[in-house]
Amino acid sequence: MNLLEKIPHLTMKFEEIEGRLADPAIIADPKVYAEFAREHREIQPILKKLDEYALLMKQIHDDEEILDGSDDELKGIVRDELDALYASEEKLVETLKLMLVPRDPIDYKNAIVEIRAGTGGDEAALFAADLLRMYQRYVEFAGWKIEFLGLHELGGGGIKEVSFQVSGDSVYGRLKYESGVHRVQRIPATESSGRIHTSAATVAILPEAEEVDVDIDQADLRIDTYRASGAGGQHVNKTESAIRITHLPTGLVVTCQDEKSQHKNKEKALKVLRARLLQQEQDRQASQRADMRKTLVSTGDRSAKIRTYNFPQGRVTDHRINFTSYRLEELINGDLDELFEALIAADLADHLEDL
Repeated sequence: MNLLEKIPHLTMKFEEIEGRLADPAIIADPKVYAEFAREHREIQPILKKLDEYALLMKQIHDDEEILDGSDDELKGIVRDELDALYASEEKLVETLKLMLVPRDPIDYKNAIVEIRAGTGGDEAALFAADLLRMYQRYVEFAGWKIEFLGLHELGGGGIKEVSFQVSGDSVYGRLKYESGVHRVQRIPATESSGRIHTSAATVAILPEAEEVDVDIDQADLRIDTYRASGAGGQHVNKTESAIRITHLPTGLVVTCQDEKSQHKNKEKALKVLRARLLQQEQDRQASQRADMRKTLVSTGDRSAKIRTYNFPQGRVTDHRINFTSYRLEELINGDLDELFEALIAADLADHLEDL
């Protein structure tokens, strides 16, 4: 890969995008403008790194010319310098290769997050609630937005299941590695003998699907209405506002009863259904690619144990990339950037090997 050849092409593209961003017609369309702004943000750091690489290569070239010359004193000076420059070149090349790996267009989408308590009874439900708070805090730090789509709470602060949409810049590309089984090892507050219990919760990260992404034939849907149950006011006993949508070809079932309005519940249920159908298609494509290359960071198999949170040792381990951190308290409180960067780097390196 001749990295210097990339500079003119990317510079031309960058200047073209800057021109588009100043076009009143583009400015008037928020969706189109946001797309060009995203490309602008992505190309800018790559160009900066390529300029850094070009300067480094010139310095190496100049020092190599000195080595080929007749000045022995200068040769002694540049030999040590060249060793450091070659090391910098190797590191910079690896960085640039990762930056130049094409990103999946679906990474730029918003995401729908589903968390379900797994094995472990009440402790699993409490852990599911901990995961919800962890993601809520991360979303807050990232400047994203959350909209709850469904929440089934249990007594004592636990959660049976919850689903919510996260909106922001490249949300799915950042969160998609969270899909899988999360395991917790800790001493429950109700445990008098001090025994460590192991519980689990399942997380599914789905890309938000727009109508243009997934074409749903209304004839394929069975829509049932029923009275909502649980807390929510007198309306839950008087109106059939809850919605259950069954997608007949796949058997997928989505329910929503959070809103008083039947129409709003239907909108939310369809949003979740579209996301699940899109994820199904993504999983199908991923399984086809799996025969061609080994997937280092799994994003589709939600039955796989991906991470363990060990409270007695204050340790978090991501089993896919052998990542271990003893900053459990910070991580569970939403400080996930170090972990996410490691997952993204591992995935990019895997894609680079495939390319």
